Amino acid sequence: MMTISSRAAVAAFASLMLMGSAFAQATAPAASAPATKAEKAEKPRSAESLDCSKQADEKGLHGKERKKFRSECIKQAKDAGKK
Repeated sequence: MMTISSRAAVAAFASLMLMGSAFAQATAPAASAPATKAEKAEKPRSAESLDCSKQADEKGLHGKERKKFRSECIKQAKDAGKK
């Protein structure tokens, strides 16, 4: 019959063995990895987009509400610019 300390030692040893294999996994080479957001060239934002973002900030909008507001705002600004 195993004592509690023996069981703890066996569990610790098994954990170390499993963690070692997890750390040994190779990562994908940087050349084949997709570019991160920081590496991608950012598109210049239009004047409408910047203006609508400022309006959303003033209203304190976040999340889905902000996205919906900006979408409608930009659409209205572009339609007004065409007329």
